[in-house]
Amino acid sequence: MAINKLHDEFHTLDMTAGWEVPEGYPSGIKQKVLSGALDEPNRLGSRTRLLKFDAGTFTTKPFVHDYWEEVFLVSGDLTVGNDEAGKGGTPFQPFTYACRPPGAFHGPFKSEAGCLLLEIHYFDPA
Repeated sequence: MAINKLHDEFHTLDMTAGWEVPEGYPSGIKQKVLSGALDEPNRLGSRTRLLKFDAGTFTTKPFVHDYWEEVFLVSGDLTVGNDEAGKGGTPFQPFTYACRPPGAFHGPFKSEAGCLLLEIHYFDPA
């Protein structure tokens, strides 16, 4: 199965444009897709994205999906496992990493000061 990403050499990213709120996320969380795409209904593809939390933003329910997810906390703070009011959880600082297989429940998430994550999503090859 071919990977759906183009050859893309080093270049400066415009960090002020191209951000969008992913479906089902609160407005304080935005993504910028760097490469590829996921076809979730057909369980195909791979995607590399930046995910940005504004300060004080949190989610209220755990996430679960059918693809692999690798996450690297580039900057800021991220708390994992808060409750529906945004309280509690385990805080993490930059240069922490997670790798989750399909079907793994994770989150909810919050960021006190805001954060930037690098994420890679992909399906198992057929």
